Amino acid sequence: MEINSEIREAMQSGNPVDMSRPEFQVLWHYINRTLSLTPELNASTDVNQVRERLSNIIGTEIDSTTAVFAPFHTNFGRFITIGKHVFINHGCSFLDLGGIVIEDHVLIGPKVNLVTENHPVDPSQRKLLMGSTIVIKQNAWIGAGATVLPGVTIGENSIVAAGAVVTKDVAANTIVGGVPAQFIKMID
Repeated sequence: MEINSEIREAMQSGNPVDMSRPEFQVLWHYINRTLSLTPELNASTDVNQVRERLSNIIGTEIDSTTAVFAPFHTNFGRFITIGKHVFINHGCSFLDLGGIVIEDHVLIGPKVNLVTENHPVDPSQRKLLMGSTIVIKQNAWIGAGATVLPGVTIGENSIVAAGAVVTKDVAANTIVGGVPAQFIKMID
C-alpha cells in the first residue's frame, strides 16, 4: 500500500478530514502496522536497535549520527522526517498524521509531545481530524515535558523551556516558556 500525495496533502492541510472514507484506509493500514511494531521498538536494548526499528516504522533510514532513546511512541510514523545529529530522549510521543520535520542538530528532551493533529470545535464535526505540520529548525532544543501543537515552527537555535505548551511559531534565536509559551529572551 502506498500513500499518495493527495492523502498526504489532505492530512497536512489543517482542514477537516473524515478518516472513515475509503481512500484513507491506507492510513489505517500504517497505523495498525505501527501499533504492531511499537512493542519491539520499545524492547530495544541499544540505540542502534532503536534507530533500525524506528527506521522501519517511518519508512526512511535514520542517520547513524542520530540517537533516539526508548520508549518512543508514534501513532503513524510515515510522516516523520528526522535529520542528522538529532537526539530524542526517553518517553517522547509524536502524533504525526499532520507531519513532523526535525532538521539537523535538534535536541528533544524526555517526555516531549509533538502533536500535529486536532479536531473541529463544532461537536457535530468533532470526529473529523485536522492535521498541520510541525517543523523544528536546526539546532533547536525542546525541553523536557514540552508540548508542541499543530502547525508550529520552532525557529533555528531556539529553546523551548521544559513544560512549555507551544501554540504558535517560535522565532529563531529565542527562548520561550510557559503555558501557553511566551517569549522569554533572545539568545546572544
